[in-house]
Amino acid sequence: MLIDSHCHLDRIDLKPYQDNFDCFMQEAEASQIEHLLCIAIDLESYPAMLDLVAGFRQISVTVGVHPNVQDCQDPSVDELVALGQADNVIGIGETGLDYFRSTGDLFWQHQRFRNHIRAAKILKKPLIIHTREAGQDTLRILEEEGAREIGGIIHCFTEDWEFAEKALDLNFYISFSGIVTFNNAKEIKEVAKKVPADRFLIETDSPYLAPVPFRGRPNYPTYVRYVAEHLAELCGTSLNKIADLSTENFYTLFKLKPL
Repeated sequence: MLIDSHCHLDRIDLKPYQDNFDCFMQEAEASQIEHLLCIAIDLESYPAMLDLVAGFRQISVTVGVHPNVQDCQDPSVDELVALGQADNVIGIGETGLDYFRSTGDLFWQHQRFRNHIRAAKILKKPLIIHTREAGQDTLRILEEEGAREIGGIIHCFTEDWEFAEKALDLNFYISFSGIVTFNNAKEIKEVAKKVPADRFLIETDSPYLAPVPFRGRPNYPTYVRYVAEHLAELCGTSLNKIADLSTENFYTLFKLKPL
């Protein structure tokens, strides 16, 4: 069985499923997707996201505002804590820093990041971290805010081994997306070979970043198998082993029991 540790179910294209989310979930189950973590991007669309996944015990959610989202409700620590107390909310984010899409004075982005970390510590729920071209500041703020207490996930990992080592020291897991299957992702592939067996996860980040052989097309959680297969090839092990390890790691991090 497989777990997609990071997907945006409210943003995937349901046309191949007759615009029926139930049909999509039936295929996910048939594809041996045991659990899906649906990640929040903003608060404006959050109620609709919750409505979409309501009733599916195999879907958990997070709450947070993505670092790239502007002109939106910017949550306080108290607001995040209030929203994060729901039983199906198992993590805070995605949050972090992004210097690729956001430029200029980014104090607002740093403060938003700090608010998410502080809320996660109060709730004792792991963080889901997005970082792009902001590696050193991401690590620095995690360190300054004491994020080691609760840890979390560096999602869609695109950094080098030096960054990975520091993130691991800060009690974070490394999650590999479809990017690891790209031919030009040599540095990420090397990191994948080095990450301890008890500290990695797999994800799709769907509907974005579809793995080979679907690169450039819409992504779906069912494609998490291709990420697992590529990691198995890189690490010289079996698909079943990668599936078992990543599933166990997910349940360990979020303190969940398999359904």
